[in-house]
Amino acid sequence: MESYGADDEESAAVLRTVGRIVKTCRERQGLTQAELGTAIGYSEEQVSSVERGRRAPSPTFLEAADQVLDAGGLIVALRKDVQEARYPKKVRDLAKLEAEAVEICAYDNSVVNGLLQTEEYLRAVFGSRRPAFSEEEVEQLVAARLARQKIIDGTQIHPSFSFVHDEAALRRRVGGKMVLRQQLERLLEIGQMRNVEIQVLPLDREDNAGLGGPFHLLRLREGTTVGHNEVQRTSRLISEPSEIQILELRYGVIRAQALPPRESLAFIEKVLGET
Repeated sequence: MESYGADDEESAAVLRTVGRIVKTCRERQGLTQAELGTAIGYSEEQVSSVERGRRAPSPTFLEAADQVLDAGGLIVALRKDVQEARYPKKVRDLAKLEAEAVEICAYDNSVVNGLLQTEEYLRAVFGSRRPAFSEEEVEQLVAARLARQKIIDGTQIHPSFSFVHDEAALRRRVGGKMVLRQQLERLLEIGQMRNVEIQVLPLDREDNAGLGGPFHLLRLREGTTVGHNEVQRTSRLISEPSEIQILELRYGVIRAQALPPRESLAFIEKVLGET
């Protein structure tokens, strides 16, 4: 189970509600917190923290509590809400927008885009952060990013994707040689999907409209477009039409400067062979 940051009131409200439900079911069965903890394999302190909304209970905790407290599926039904509450608010907000998108465009010049990262690669990315994340924070961020990647796993109807990577992002040995090789192989695999285009902007290009840094564009079902960028501890959603217009213009130029998708995959194969 994970402790919860009090700066996110939306998650706090969810966890407080979950805690009240667990407490109500426990008291209805006439059990103390210690007795419930013993029955489901958790400490009294952990049960107390869940009931006070201070910790996000694990799926195992919820399943065991539902069975022991004879809740008839009421507690187990809370798993999805709890899972979402475990993720940082900025991740939840972005994931909601991605779920509403018909097209997602992204330019990255430092590391491989988060939607395409292997677990080993993304762990290395989070592990390189300074000041360092705690182990608990790393696990939370890893789980959140892997959950976001479900939008591109090919098991449901998904939006169209356009990714442009600067060559530097493909050559940077994040996590070491083998981690990078696995990541490049993952890019080649995803690049074969019909709704995904991956392009590379080579370092020998004299013009690069993406020197200002990475950004996303999400075109939503209702017809609007929002942007997102995340740099140096700042995660920002962009909706101002004049700013969106600039990002759309910039992305169009970046795509034109990059290699076409088929040539880009061949380029990635070349980088893989050199790694």
